[in-house]
Amino acid sequence: MIDARKNLGWDDFRLIKAVADTRSLPAAADRLGINHSTVFRRLKQIEDALGAELFEKHRSGYALTPAGEEVAALAARVDEDITAVTRKLAGREVAPSGELRVATNDSLLVHLLTPLFAQFRERCPEVRLDILIGNQALNLAKRDADVAIRATDNPPETLVGRRAARLAWALYGRANDFPNGAPAGREALAGANWVSLSEQFGGFKAVKWVLAQVPQERLAYRLNTVLGLAEAVEAGIGVGHLPCFIGDAKPSLIRLAPPNPDYATSLWLLTHPDLRNSARVRVFLDFLAEAIAKRRKFIEGEGDLIQH
Repeated sequence: MIDARKNLGWDDFRLIKAVADTRSLPAAADRLGINHSTVFRRLKQIEDALGAELFEKHRSGYALTPAGEEVAALAARVDEDITAVTRKLAGREVAPSGELRVATNDSLLVHLLTPLFAQFRERCPEVRLDILIGNQALNLAKRDADVAIRATDNPPETLVGRRAARLAWALYGRANDFPNGAPAGREALAGANWVSLSEQFGGFKAVKWVLAQVPQERLAYRLNTVLGLAEAVEAGIGVGHLPCFIGDAKPSLIRLAPPNPDYATSLWLLTHPDLRNSARVRVFLDFLAEAIAKRRKFIEGEGDLIQH
C-alpha cells in the first residue's frame, strides 16, 4: 500500500476525493473552487510524487485504479476525522454566537417557524440563522445542517432531540362553498372535487386515505408540497386534508370534519449528539421548544392561536 501521508497534504487529499466523488475534472474543479486546468496539473503532480496512477480516464469519467482506491479511502477517512473534530469543537462553545444552519420544510417555515425565528434573533442577535428548505434527508454528522425541524414519526436514530408537538390534520374546504357550515358525514361530500398530496407522500395516512377512497375522477388536483395544497383548497379547486396550524389560520377555510388522531404526525427538533452542548444549538432548541409549547393547542387542532 502506498504511504500517501508521507507525500500528500490535506489539499491533495481534498482534490483526490473530489475527483473520486464526481468522476469528472470540471465537476471536481467546481467543488473545490478552482479551474479545470489546475485540477489536471495538480493531479498529475500528485501521481508523479507517488509514482502511481490514481485514475484511468474512460468514456463514463475518471475511474479509480487499485492504487487510487487506497488513497481515496484514506482521503475519505481523513475528511471524516476532520469533520468529527470540527463538530466536537463546535459543541464546546460557551456563548451563543456564530452561524446556525437549520433544515426544515416550506410549510413549517411559512406558517409556523418564521415568527419564532424572528423572536429568537431578537433574543440572540449574535446567532446568524441559515435556513435550508427541503424534505430530503441531510447528514448532520457532516454538518449539512446543525438542527433539523421535521414532521415525522420516525426520526433518524443517529440524531437526538425532542418531540415538540403533534401536528394535527383535518379536512378543509373553502368557506364560501359551504355557507351552511360543515356537512354531516363524508357521504355529503360524494360530489365534491378533492385535492391531495401526491403518491410520494403516501406515508401520510391522510394522503393514503384519499388515494385509496376518493374516485379518480374526483381527485382533481395533486401536488408535492403542503404549502401548495393549502393554496389549492383556498382557491376552491377542491376539499382536502391540511395540517390544522395551516387550515385554522386561514379565515377563508372551514373545517369539514374534526381532526383525525390517526392522521397526526410528530414535530421533532433534532441535532447531532456532538452538537447538543453547543451554546447556539442548545439555546436555539430550548427557545423553540418553549415557543412551540405555547402554541401546542393550536398546532394540535384544539384551540386558537395565541401570539406571545
